[in-house]
Amino acid sequence: MDDRYGSDVLAAGWRERAAKPVPQVAAELDLVVEVAEDGYCGAVTRVQGGTVELEDRRGRKRLFPLGGGFLIDGSPVRLTVPAPREQGARRTASGSFAVADQRARVALPSRILVEGKHDAELVEKVWGADLRVEGVVVEFLQGVDLLDELLAAEPPTAARRYGVLVDHLVPGSKESRIAEAVARGPHGRHVKIVGHPFVDVWQCVTPRALGIARWPEIPRGTDWKTGICRAFGWPYETQADTGRAWQHILSKVHTYRDLEPALLGRVEELIDFVTAPAG
Repeated sequence: MDDRYGSDVLAAGWRERAAKPVPQVAAELDLVVEVAEDGYCGAVTRVQGGTVELEDRRGRKRLFPLGGGFLIDGSPVRLTVPAPREQGARRTASGSFAVADQRARVALPSRILVEGKHDAELVEKVWGADLRVEGVVVEFLQGVDLLDELLAAEPPTAARRYGVLVDHLVPGSKESRIAEAVARGPHGRHVKIVGHPFVDVWQCVTPRALGIARWPEIPRGTDWKTGICRAFGWPYETQADTGRAWQHILSKVHTYRDLEPALLGRVEELIDFVTAPAG
């Protein structure tokens, strides 16, 4: 007679024979999973160095080791590194389609001018690939106050246009008065000044990207960057402290989705302006 329970229920390996195999699932972007240990639920935003980053519906991000401990629709799965995608067009950080094997073009005479080093680094990180394809160079002014001096020294022309990105371009601000004066002046036709409404380019990085609810409010009379560093508990006494704070903020920017729309549209507008055929 057959033994319906098997010959030896205590034999080695009985647990493994009884357990169902856990399916392996590639951690593709936007895949929604639940962490079995604490119930945290989020979509995959990044896989790197043996870890997976999940973002919940409130924009909070957490890192977890790849492997077991995840659920999909209540069932256990093991997350694995997704296979490299060979099909489909790759996109740049700005969302544009990447041009394969494209070398940087010889720089156009036209330029995009930004107020400072941090602005230039942010534009380079998100739009750098696009700018190299177009042959556009980004230079920084060390302040919009110096724009008149540059225009006098190197006047723009139809073939050498300047697109200028400034901070805090709101009605009544110093920046808006400078922009209006340039537009009325002899160089206005070949200069386009646009800007975002934030006090500093740091604020163009979304709170969601930084894992915070909102940027702190800094009282008038307090240096804005110093106030931000204090609010976050970061060192703030030297220029090097400020630089490290910015590098931390910049490290949270991976694509255009990590930037405020008020900046995105303005940069695209400047790229179109300086690359349009001379007419």
